[in-house]
Amino acid sequence: MNNNLAAISFDTINDEAGKYIAGGVVSLNRKVNPPIVFKKAKGSKLYDINDKEYIDYHAAFAPYFLGHNNDEVNDEVIRIIKENHSLYGTGTNELEIQLAKELCDIIPSFELVQMTNSGSEATAHAIRLSRAYTGREHIVLMMGGYNGWHNDVARSVMPSIDVIGERISPGEYAFIPSSAGIPEDVKNKIHCINFNDLNSLEYVLRKYPVACVLTEPVLQNIGVVKPQKGYLQSMLNLCEQYGAVCIFDEVKTGFRTSLSGYQGVCNVLPHLSVFGKAIANGYPIGVIGGKKEIMSLFDTDDIKRRVLIAGTYNAHPLNIAAALATIHILKTKPVYVQIDSVCKILYAGWEQIFAEKGIPAVVASNASASVVYFCETLPDDMHDILENHDFNLDLKYRRLLIRNGIYQIPLPCKQNSVSYAHTIDDISKTLEVTRKVVSQL
Repeated sequence: MNNNLAAISFDTINDEAGKYIAGGVVSLNRKVNPPIVFKKAKGSKLYDINDKEYIDYHAAFAPYFLGHNNDEVNDEVIRIIKENHSLYGTGTNELEIQLAKELCDIIPSFELVQMTNSGSEATAHAIRLSRAYTGREHIVLMMGGYNGWHNDVARSVMPSIDVIGERISPGEYAFIPSSAGIPEDVKNKIHCINFNDLNSLEYVLRKYPVACVLTEPVLQNIGVVKPQKGYLQSMLNLCEQYGAVCIFDEVKTGFRTSLSGYQGVCNVLPHLSVFGKAIANGYPIGVIGGKKEIMSLFDTDDIKRRVLIAGTYNAHPLNIAAALATIHILKTKPVYVQIDSVCKILYAGWEQIFAEKGIPAVVASNASASVVYFCETLPDDMHDILENHDFNLDLKYRRLLIRNGIYQIPLPCKQNSVSYAHTIDDISKTLEVTRKVVSQL
């Protein structure tokens, strides 16, 4: 425990950070209120600088599928360090070949792969590949999706209904940038439509020379919004009909849904896919893979179509070792069975608690990912959430949970993530605290 008589002030440390870090935090998506300062994490738990323990459902935006600091993963990384593996910066090596082979074996749509350091880099390469392959420049994105920080995808994830306007179908919505500094000619080639809206997808594909349609197969940056039956296959069919590349952003759904990704569950094989986060259990890695005829453009003899992929730290041996160790655990241990069993208890418990209190709420889930929406029915798209979800109640709920030792990031509609490290005791305590908190709403 902290030996100081008084608790260390979070505000003091955050004020100090603001003197040296632009915005006061590295990655501004982490800037939240309350501004807790954490010092360590293990398994399903976070610990702040005053040694207060929290059961963690944020999982650093979802990569910790096995739990924080998984011993087997860390031991493998340490072994690689002790054996003097290094970032050679020339040629290939056994580790990256082994991971590439594993990924092509377990992900149904992968014929060739490439590796990056983040999901954002992977989606940037996927868009560039699509443009080179099709000779077109326009792209289609989903309202409420998040596909990284670069210009082509940097739209506001959840603008207000006043900003975005009422539902349009068929049709498209204005590109509302999430950042300054995006050129107007870039914005003009980006077309935003609602998820689960095939009429609008075909409308845009007919109207513009579209290079690619980029979507999360389940929207997991505004909670959990699942595809309607047949939607993803119909999307792929429309892409093929109009000559566009269909890209699944599985950075969040990835290994959390199944070892073969969400595509392995829905049996729809996109032309390209990107993965990240959970595939290395917290170590930085991104992966892009898909059809050989598209992926081969990374090394084609036709210099006019050749797509550059480069990065000093691509396939860093420590990250590759973490990914290989993670895959080994997922293949050899009952990870999915255990997570499924605790999730069933957690989700049913949430539903019962809100029903008993008469608070309109629904639990949306995709395997280990979930969210509580404060509305009557599960949403099919972002407009459903904007029109029906009680954002103020959501934020109050999350802050009360945090005060009582359950960490859900205090941002409305953000995904909760259960890990292999969460125990029945964790779930029981979570439901006990939830019951207490709900009585205070």
